[in-house]
Amino acid sequence: MIDVLVAGGGPAGLATAVHAALAGMEAVVVEPRPVPVDKACGEGLMPSGAAALADLGVAVPDGRPFLGIRYVDGRHRVQAEFRDGPGLGVRRTALHAALALRARELGVRVVPGRVDAVRAAGEAVLAYVPGEAPLGARWLVAADGLHSPIRARLGLGLPSRGPRRYGLRRHYRVAPWTDFVEVHWAPGGEAYVTPVGDDLVGVAVLSGERRTYDEHLAEFPGLLARLDGPPVTPVRGAGPLRQRVRRRVAGRVLLVGDAAGYVDALTGEGISLALLSARALVGCLRAGRPEEYETAWRRLSWRSRLLTATLVRARRHPVAARMIVPAARRLPAVFEAAVRTLA
Repeated sequence: MIDVLVAGGGPAGLATAVHAALAGMEAVVVEPRPVPVDKACGEGLMPSGAAALADLGVAVPDGRPFLGIRYVDGRHRVQAEFRDGPGLGVRRTALHAALALRARELGVRVVPGRVDAVRAAGEAVLAYVPGEAPLGARWLVAADGLHSPIRARLGLGLPSRGPRRYGLRRHYRVAPWTDFVEVHWAPGGEAYVTPVGDDLVGVAVLSGERRTYDEHLAEFPGLLARLDGPPVTPVRGAGPLRQRVRRRVAGRVLLVGDAAGYVDALTGEGISLALLSARALVGCLRAGRPEEYETAWRRLSWRSRLLTATLVRARRHPVAARMIVPAARRLPAVFEAAVRTLA
């Protein structure tokens, strides 16, 4: 009997498996894709996320620290530094490879494939993977992404409300011009710029408008002028970003990472929240109180959910959207408090 079976071997799933192994549990991950897995992602770890990664014993060989967050809207700009150390900009592939290596070091087994059915079996749960005998586990953790099939099968998703937003990302071979993550604002969306190496930046565009990456980027002429190096990765997309979830614990199945619910990528705390939630989830299992994970997840995420939802709602109204950066500039203490809360 496996202690913790994880469906999905992205950062959230691997972090869950590593925490389980460190707690003395047998952890098995089911994942169809080879290491490393790339994904459309802002690639910025908040300081809390960088600390959570270090607590796992994960060393990322590549990456670049950043000192805080900067908002840019034409001639208006405002920035705030983190109070408790830097964040870390790191390629998604490098992060995934480092987590996979740590999992192997701890004896976590990876089963190639995808969980396509789940059935309760008394004090266990059976997961069915094509080509494998049924896998029996005390707990199944669904870490299978934004559009989690397991979440859908269990009826844990809720209909999304409001406009749908999408993200596109690619990388440019150019030296970072700042030690901050920059969020550029335009009427049609945002561009999220993360330094991920000494000569590499990632640029993610977020919008409710379905257009090509280059069409989105044309809305940011100041940023476009900075990107004088060649693009070095293809455009990757994700969305719709908003995912509402009824609950994160259903019997012996628990949801983590994007599968547990998602508001938007605008505030950039997704990976950090996934790492912190993985630790909380395993802590609840180890204490024999899995039902407490729901409360733990809500406690970890409520500030970021509130702030992100507020910004996305303001985005829907042209007048309010134009005032976001000027208001943050006029109220720097409020902006600093928000950034440090998310950090």
